Amino acid sequence: MAGYRLPSPAGVALDRGRRLDFQFNGRALSGFAGDTLASALIASGERLIGRSFKYHRPRGIVSCGAEEPTGLLDIGHCAERVPNTRVTDTPLLHGLVARTGNAWPSLRCDLGAINSLFAPVLTAGFYYKTLMWPRWQLFEPMVRRMAGLGRAGDGADPDRYDELSVATDVLVVGAGLAGLEAAVGAAEQGAQVTLIESDPWVGGWAATVAAGASGQASQLGMQLASLVDRAAKAGVITRTRTTVFGLYDHGLAVAIEPGHGVVRERTIKIRSGRTILATGAFDRPLLFPDNDRPGVMFAHSAERYAAHYGVAVGQQVVLASACDAGVELAERLRSCGVNISAVLDLRNGEHVVGVRGRTRVSGVLVASARDPKPRVVEADTLLHTGGFTPNVSLHSQAGGGLQWDPASSMFVPSRLAHGVDLVGACAGAFDLDAAREHARETGRGCRAPAPVTGTGPVPSTNAPPGALLARRSGKTFVDLQNDVCDTDIALAARENYRSVEHLKRYTTTGMATDQGKTSNVNALVTMGMLTNRSPGEVGTTKFRPPYKPVTLGAIAAGRNGERYRPLKRMPAHAFHQSRGALFEEFSGWLRPAAYPKAGESLDAAAQREAAQTRSSVGLFEGSPLGKIEIYGPDAAAFLDLMYVGTMSTLAVGSARYGLMLNENGIVIDDGIVARLGQYHFWLNTTSGGAERAALAFEEWLQCEFVDLRVIVQPVVSQWGNVTVAGPKAWQLLEAAGFDAALAPASMKHMTIREVDYAGVSMRVMRASFSGELGYEINLPALHTQALIERLWQLGGSYGLEVGMYGVEALMLMRLEKGFIHVGADTDGTTLPHDIGMARGLDRKAANFVGRRSLLRAAATDPHRMQLVGIVPTDGKSRIPVGAHIAPYAPPAPIDGFVTSSGHSPMLQHPIALAMLQHGSSRLGEKLRIHHLGTEIEAQVVKTPFFDPSGERLHG
Repeated sequence: MAGYRLPSPAGVALDRGRRLDFQFNGRALSGFAGDTLASALIASGERLIGRSFKYHRPRGIVSCGAEEPTGLLDIGHCAERVPNTRVTDTPLLHGLVARTGNAWPSLRCDLGAINSLFAPVLTAGFYYKTLMWPRWQLFEPMVRRMAGLGRAGDGADPDRYDELSVATDVLVVGAGLAGLEAAVGAAEQGAQVTLIESDPWVGGWAATVAAGASGQASQLGMQLASLVDRAAKAGVITRTRTTVFGLYDHGLAVAIEPGHGVVRERTIKIRSGRTILATGAFDRPLLFPDNDRPGVMFAHSAERYAAHYGVAVGQQVVLASACDAGVELAERLRSCGVNISAVLDLRNGEHVVGVRGRTRVSGVLVASARDPKPRVVEADTLLHTGGFTPNVSLHSQAGGGLQWDPASSMFVPSRLAHGVDLVGACAGAFDLDAAREHARETGRGCRAPAPVTGTGPVPSTNAPPGALLARRSGKTFVDLQNDVCDTDIALAARENYRSVEHLKRYTTTGMATDQGKTSNVNALVTMGMLTNRSPGEVGTTKFRPPYKPVTLGAIAAGRNGERYRPLKRMPAHAFHQSRGALFEEFSGWLRPAAYPKAGESLDAAAQREAAQTRSSVGLFEGSPLGKIEIYGPDAAAFLDLMYVGTMSTLAVGSARYGLMLNENGIVIDDGIVARLGQYHFWLNTTSGGAERAALAFEEWLQCEFVDLRVIVQPVVSQWGNVTVAGPKAWQLLEAAGFDAALAPASMKHMTIREVDYAGVSMRVMRASFSGELGYEINLPALHTQALIERLWQLGGSYGLEVGMYGVEALMLMRLEKGFIHVGADTDGTTLPHDIGMARGLDRKAANFVGRRSLLRAAATDPHRMQLVGIVPTDGKSRIPVGAHIAPYAPPAPIDGFVTSSGHSPMLQHPIALAMLQHGSSRLGEKLRIHHLGTEIEAQVVKTPFFDPSGERLHG
């Protein structure tokens, strides 16, 4: 067994009395409460846990934190499965199921490993060069199947997520010694402080050392305990096991923490006046051939495993170091009980030139300047470090700058982002005393530069750039997760991809889920050496959120289904449910698409409902219809500006169809404008355009027509709408006791009356989107269901065939009449002329929004498409929406496309609307319509298809 448990007191994070059983690739294993999945796997002797992305090489665990690039497994099964999960920060749970995601048929026998044989041609950018001939589509299915490292869940995520908002004066990210000093300094000044730490414990590096048995342990332990006590007394709010993954403008930080009980994860949005980053540093790996073998690990991760989890990463460990930190680490590891069999100090001229073994380390090949012939050092684990890389991800996210410091051989913060300070190792400050003093003063509000160099208890003398690089040929990986080798970077340099952004994208270095936390610096150093530039001259890329992978469920914070986009319900929703409505989402509202009977399809139900409405009377709830009240002395003039038609000439009690354009002359909405008083107008917009229209009105009033005295008040939620349509519509209303003044003989089409019915004030409009005699009864929303129930019951009592009809039937009836549906028959290019609405332009002399744009060359182009009616020449072929009209089968230039289509219940044959070039002049012409390899012959006809004289809507 390659790894083993260390006896107490090692493993301070463990509860050895609680055994936890779990599965890895179907094998039963066990660990202790407090373990991570990584520590439990290492303790169980598991070295090979995955396969690499491109070459499918054997891979193991290399670190002990969020920087882990290769320890990725699929956690859970079926719908609960979460792919590509880092084992290093996954708490071990009883019954946990983990599987390798990038190996088939098994981890040890992976057929994808054949890719290694083609490594010479699978270089950086190979897909750009080799998969274009003869066609990319030939390779696309294979590439997509091979893409990714895991497999998503098989169904809807059953877990629950939550969100929390927090405000604080000072946010400190990282609870090491520097973070604690900053938090205490701010809190003791009276500030409200929130301290965030991703580990289950506070103390960072100091807690790791204090948990060991070295000479520093006792001193650091006392210092740490004192700071923790002062933080508690000062009221610092500490959140452990919480990771800040995004730092944004205006003091916003977003963090993720594991949930408790029924909640799996919680997203925390934190607003702070100041943010102090104390996020520490990462091991900087060395580069040498076969540095990806399972058992090759970052050196300082071994100390964390030993101190906190009681795990020795190997039984015969070799430590290779190019800096002081590695030598100090070797002694601490020995004091923890880890068998360090050899320490290779690369500064003495020794170099690792290879690693023996395939699925686990069996030896280390070492050479020197004096003896270039490699010698074998027996080992089952190789630890390596070239120093430290400050963790500046959040600093970079916030907009902070970086600069190369030659003295310490690392990128350190230069320009600070507004409201963001850095302390401790992430600021490049490694001298313990100086770093703590700087953190203390920063917490108190002083913004002084961090002491970047030092030789304190954590030596900061990093290896110079050249010492990091491989000294022998062989497969040397710079980015372990994306299988980027030093040869790929050399190829990018030869092909002149020398810009840091080009290097990143051409080679994919730093683009994996670890975001190059441990690979970026080596990539930049390598490019610099190849192009005779310093790392500072090569430059750096910008880190972007999230700092570490976050589940989509956590980002949505439980806003899935209706919580993601809550659907609005109509006032009479319960009534529609009782009538067996089939609900669908329309413009954010849950509305009845139809009321199908047992065994009846949606299409059949819509046909029946439309036919019944045309023959008798139908009830429809139109409450989602846009309703806006416009009031003020300049209301009429304002509406003239906002609509194509002239609204100021409307008499009180009259209504008029209106078309709205934007400043480019594009049709954005339509509806009815009714006048209730001299200064009072009632507007109906489309259901989907209600909010858009109200916002457009406000924008023009606030930005352009600032002198107009107008109030805009959307009232969609305050007013319900019950539409009664059909030849017997008035008979039903008369039976219900409505005033005779609403009778068709007394109330003309496109008029509005304010009436009182059963003690409720209502606004009744004679209008029709169905083409039938129609009454749109607008009433207070709370009375909507009562009215519709009363009309339904009365219809049966008086022998009227009253039927409910849904949106689908309404769409069929409006299609028969050739009425446009904005958003279906129009798009972002449609002008009024295109849909036959030029009359309003010709009659109106005054200006209106979009008028000038209608004079542009594009608007007057004679080749523009126009809306026409079409029918299949065989009288039976359904014409699909979106089908192309072209004289030849595709690929070919098109003459137009189908916008609306359906089977007419009155004409008993399919009908459709289409945008067609020169459409108005092509009546009677036969067309060829193409859809998914099928050709349909159709003829251009005049609309309306049904009741062209409009007699039915007058009653």
